Amino acid sequence: MEEKQFAGILNGAVPGEPVKKDENSRRGNWGNQIEFVLTSVGYAVGLGNVWRFPYLCYRNGGGAFMLPYFIMLVFCGIPLFFLELSFGQFASLGCLGVWKISPMFKGVGYGMMVVSTYIGIYYNVVICIAFYYFFMSMTNVLPWTYCNNPWNTPDCSGVLGGGSNRFNVSLANTTTSLVAGVSEVVNRTKRTSPSEEYWKHYVLNISDDIGNFGEVRLPILGCLAVSWFVVFLCLIRGVKSSGKVVYFTATFPYVVLTILFIRGITLEGAVNGIKYYLTPQWHKVLDAKVWGDAASQIFYSLGCAWGGLITMASYNKFHNNCFRDSIIISITNCATSVYAGFVIFSILGFMAHNLNVPVSEVADHGPGLAFVAYPEALTLLPISPLWSLLFFFMLILLGLGTQFCLLETLVTAVVDEIGTDWIIRNKTVVTLSVAIIGFLLGVPLTTRAGIYWLLLMDNYAASFSLVVISCIMCICVMYVYGHKKYFKDVEMMLGFPPPLFFKVCWRFISPVIISRLKFACQPHPSWGPALQEHRIGRYASLASEDTVESRPLREKQELKEEQKGELKEEPKEEEEEEDKERRDEISLTIQGSNGSTNTKKTPIPGEWGA
Repeated sequence: MEEKQFAGILNGAVPGEPVKKDENSRRGNWGNQIEFVLTSVGYAVGLGNVWRFPYLCYRNGGGAFMLPYFIMLVFCGIPLFFLELSFGQFASLGCLGVWKISPMFKGVGYGMMVVSTYIGIYYNVVICIAFYYFFMSMTNVLPWTYCNNPWNTPDCSGVLGGGSNRFNVSLANTTTSLVAGVSEVVNRTKRTSPSEEYWKHYVLNISDDIGNFGEVRLPILGCLAVSWFVVFLCLIRGVKSSGKVVYFTATFPYVVLTILFIRGITLEGAVNGIKYYLTPQWHKVLDAKVWGDAASQIFYSLGCAWGGLITMASYNKFHNNCFRDSIIISITNCATSVYAGFVIFSILGFMAHNLNVPVSEVADHGPGLAFVAYPEALTLLPISPLWSLLFFFMLILLGLGTQFCLLETLVTAVVDEIGTDWIIRNKTVVTLSVAIIGFLLGVPLTTRAGIYWLLLMDNYAASFSLVVISCIMCICVMYVYGHKKYFKDVEMMLGFPPPLFFKVCWRFISPVIISRLKFACQPHPSWGPALQEHRIGRYASLASEDTVESRPLREKQELKEEQKGELKEEPKEEEEEEDKERRDEISLTIQGSNGSTNTKKTPIPGEWGA
């Protein structure tokens, strides 16, 4: 009897419920509850936990950032997570089918599909680049170690000698004072590392404009095909196959993180990096921007409003305790972010120590951290190819965990919407079709201009749209369908009503937080009289800032020339150099279900991201 009860718990059943292989024989269920939890952890814990959270933490007050971060987790993250899990589990339908609750709002489900489609296309490109670095790490010497390669420029300056670094090596024989003086000058100038040039000039071979596609980067295209093939194989039988794969993909990254953490804290300078990561700057807690960053990181990192949580929960058995699951998965996700911060900054502290620069100069986020700063740090470690293999293998697994759910979200939505016996029996065909279409749509992102388009999709595909989707979902469920009816639905499913705290959050607190009402209700900075002569009083302070932007194009050009006044025109060579630097300063911040939201502008010709 005890064995049957234990088996029932594993399968998501409440005590006393008879154990069945599949409650929903037509649609299928998870093999057991562990598979659902691991899949959801793999979906929530992704690349953003490694390259986004640590950066936000040190930028927003170090240890002090943890206060608003965990407050937002309690009042926004966990309630929304629980709402989506209960929503999908109650109806046993994907992100389109659940809107039978109020058909007028079905467009929200299509919005979730569009978001998942966009992200699935370019997220797999990031995974394929991780695959590429993984394959290129299978060598005695990492190819981004030195500056003596054909793709390197005269500006390249490595830390291990070779290439353009020979001059720096020769300085070692001079006096200590001279070395200190030269180091100060070098630190003040822009240094191009071998890993940065390898990333820009060899891996991506970035073009000079978003419209200049150039040729397809065949190695990246091949890795993209490998990435989609792996995703398809893991989803060939839907949740029945992906549920088995996540036993490895969702757990092994923690093994790699632990190995890198143990190695990282034993390195010289690691303590300085960790101190920089955690040292609290309490005055920043009063800054509204810090709270905004905390809310956005929690909101995006948990994967709310993507449709993935609803889809994964739809394969649960009806009486599964999704309230318990939401607590476990949310806390695991946030704890992983904090843990990854220790790993990343221990390595960055070691890197800063070797380069003799502050930690702030080597700290970065997005692919700038994953494919530039961290690979450079790996070259400083003994047996660097081994550590490189482990690091990029971890990135691959983190990315695949999210990609599984993104693809399954689309497939489930299509299958549920059509709903015929043939489409259900041939779900594998739908999965293959979606994978092939995703691969073909990702081909332009493997060209020389692909990174520009990737950033364009990242900036506009899933940013404010997630806030809108989540707000509408709360309004529909709580106020259109009715909070009393939904609370009774949850009680019928779980055997107990939602706790009072979650009722209050669903109805009031969470919608207010995610809508950023403060900013939505404030007038735009350009609000006021249209003509300059009318902008007086409290509008006068904005006049000087808006003068150029509020005039016609020809007038703006003339005014800019007048404002230059007696300033000398810069030489043509300097203008070309500045233009080159603007193109090089590409902020590479990738969103995922886990957390990335763009915080830097992407200065490229034409200012398309402004």
